[in-house]
Amino acid sequence: MKKIEAIIRKTKFEEVKEALLDADIEWFSYYDVRGIGKSRQGRIYRGVVYDTSSIERILISIVVRDKNAEKTVAAIIQAAHTGEIGDGRIFVIPIEEAVRIRTGERGDIALYNAEQEK
Repeated sequence: MKKIEAIIRKTKFEEVKEALLDADIEWFSYYDVRGIGKSRQGRIYRGVVYDTSSIERILISIVVRDKNAEKTVAAIIQAAHTGEIGDGRIFVIPIEEAVRIRTGERGDIALYNAEQEK
């Protein structure tokens, strides 16, 4: 199993969500986060300088079976890509174990219902 964490632009969240659903990833968590990126210049809007060093993003957290990891990463890249600085990052982290609290099931089956096996 893998945990995939993606930090993406807020403006790309709906596109990424739809791409994940199209890739049969039906469960994930997301959070509003703030971070500091490489770009430190100020932006001028209507004569006012805004500090852009602290940026708002969305953190998406997904745990998938190993066989679904690459298609999940590909879906995020395809939907979140703009080609500009600040598109975000994706981290793929190995997961040792998953346990469904309600039934005590362990491993891959704890992620999905057996009748949904694909």
